[in-house]
Amino acid sequence: MAQTYDVVIIGAGAAGLMCAATAGYRGRRVLVIERSTKPGRKILMSGGGRCNFTNLNSTPANFLSDNPHFCISALKRYRPQDFLDLVERHGIEHVEKAAGQLFCRDSAKDLLDMLLTECEWAGAELRLKTSVDSVTDRAGGYQLQTSHGAIHCDALVIASGGLSIPTMGATGFGYDIARQFGLPVLPTRAGLVPFTLHPELREQLAPLAGLSCPVDVHCNGEHFREPMLVTHRGLSGPSMLQISSFWHPGDPLSIDLLPGRDVDGELKALKREQPSLSLERYLADTLPKRFAQAFARLQEWSGPLQEYRNSHLESAASTLSGWTLQPAGTEGYRTAEVTLGGVDTRHLSSKTMEANDNPGLYFIGEVVDVTGHLGGHNFQWAWASAVAAGNIA
Repeated sequence: MAQTYDVVIIGAGAAGLMCAATAGYRGRRVLVIERSTKPGRKILMSGGGRCNFTNLNSTPANFLSDNPHFCISALKRYRPQDFLDLVERHGIEHVEKAAGQLFCRDSAKDLLDMLLTECEWAGAELRLKTSVDSVTDRAGGYQLQTSHGAIHCDALVIASGGLSIPTMGATGFGYDIARQFGLPVLPTRAGLVPFTLHPELREQLAPLAGLSCPVDVHCNGEHFREPMLVTHRGLSGPSMLQISSFWHPGDPLSIDLLPGRDVDGELKALKREQPSLSLERYLADTLPKRFAQAFARLQEWSGPLQEYRNSHLESAASTLSGWTLQPAGTEGYRTAEVTLGGVDTRHLSSKTMEANDNPGLYFIGEVVDVTGHLGGHNFQWAWASAVAAGNIA
C-alpha cells in the first residue's frame, strides 16, 4: 500500500524546507524527501559558512530570466523583511556586510536549525537518504516510487535545485521531471562562477594569486563595480562572479582597473608635475604593489612619464580604464553558486509556481529559470517561491 500525504516536496534545501513549513502550517500533511544524508547542505556552505540569507535591497531587477516579469509576483508578496522577521523571531544574530547583505553572525547552522524547527512545529516530516525512482500522475495526484516504497500525494513540489556544485549532490532530476510532464527546460549553464584564463595570461598573473583590487567590469551591456580576486586558475571575486552570469563563451571582458578616475588627465598632469614618476609607481598608489608591478610588465611599460608621448599616455589610460581580455572559460558547475536557465516559467503560474497544464505539480527555487545576482538574492527567491507554492499546494 502506498503511503499517502497531502504534499510531497522533493529536496530539503532552502526552498524545500521553507515550502514544507508554509504548507504544514496550513494543516497539510507534508513529507520532504531528500536523497542525501543531511538537509540544507548548500545553506551550510554558503557565505563562507555564515549564509548570506537575504538582501534587504532585493528587487525583481536583481534577477535574470528569459521571462523577466515572472518573479515579480512572488517577490512582492514575500519580501526580505518578511524573512528577516522570521530570523529575528528565532533570535538568530545577524550582521549586514555590504549594503543590504545579511549574514548569520555566528554560523549558517543557526539558519538551518531555524528551518528544521519551523518544519517540526508545522508537522512536516523529513525523510533523508531517500531516492525517487519514478513519478507518475495518478488518481488526481502523483505516485512516487522511492527507495522506501510507494508514496501518493495530492500535490508534488519539485525543489531539487540545479546543477551547481555536484559534490553537494546536485543533479538534473528536477529538469527530468519537468520534461516528463511536458514542461520545456531552457538551456542551463553555470552562473556566479570564477573565470579561467588562457595559459599565457594565467602564467603571467599566477604570482598574484590571492590579491584583490576594486574594478568595474563590463560585458554585454552589464557592469559591476566590486572587487576582483586573482586566483591560481584565473579571476574571481564579487565582480567576476557577477559578470559571469552575463558572459558567454568567446565574449571579451572589459575591466576598468581605476574606476571613477580621469586616468588620461591624471597621467598628463603627472608628466608635467612629476616627470620622473613611472607608470608602475602611479598604479602602485592605488592598486596592490605586486599587481601594479605585474601589470606594468604585462603591458611592457617602463621608464619615467617624461619619456612618453601624450599619445602613448592616452593609450595607457585607455588600457587601464578598459583592460580587455577573453577568458578561456569558467570553472563550471564545480564551483558555480547557481545554475542559469531551467524550467521555463512561461509554463508556470507566477502566483503559485504551479504548472499550468499539470494541476498539483509545482517547481520552486533554483530549478526554475530565475537566477539572482550575488549577495543574498538567490536565497530570497528560494523563500519567496517556496511561500508562493506552500500557500496553495
